[in-house]
Amino acid sequence: MSEDTTPPNPSADTGGSTFPVYREGGTTPAIRLSINLVLVARRWRALLDERLRTIGQSSARMEAMSAIMNAPDPNAQIDIAKRLRIEGPTMTRMVDTLSRDGLVAREQAPHDRRTNYLSITDEGLAALEQIFAVADPMRDRMFAGFSEAEIATLNEQLQLMLARLDEGLPAGEPE
Repeated sequence: MSEDTTPPNPSADTGGSTFPVYREGGTTPAIRLSINLVLVARRWRALLDERLRTIGQSSARMEAMSAIMNAPDPNAQIDIAKRLRIEGPTMTRMVDTLSRDGLVAREQAPHDRRTNYLSITDEGLAALEQIFAVADPMRDRMFAGFSEAEIATLNEQLQLMLARLDEGLPAGEPE
């Protein structure tokens, strides 16, 4: 792509589209960032899944078990799904598998037959420990050379973007 010669957010400045810039082989910082966010997330997950397969695990299982482990009590299945930003049926399939493997326990809520509370089992904790033994060195290599302050800043910015996405990107001026 050609060198960036446009303002950081021309569509916000003009109410128009950045597509003419992109169509001509140009880009903007915002276009590059959104593309890079997607590529980094895809590549991280692919590499992590490749390595986790060797121990019979996956990044999806890691995310689900971690969310269950860290959820405030009572940890309703639907709340875990919302936290992971996945649909209920997807969460149900994941919990079915994790439960069958003895990694997660499912208990029906006493006040509502439709609600299940989830907890991680001792076997699940052991599996997460194995998963982290694989993921931690990868994470360390990915963030090598980043200062704690840089990582904190990136986290703050990503959390802001996630909050905006969770709101459905309402119309109006960015904060």
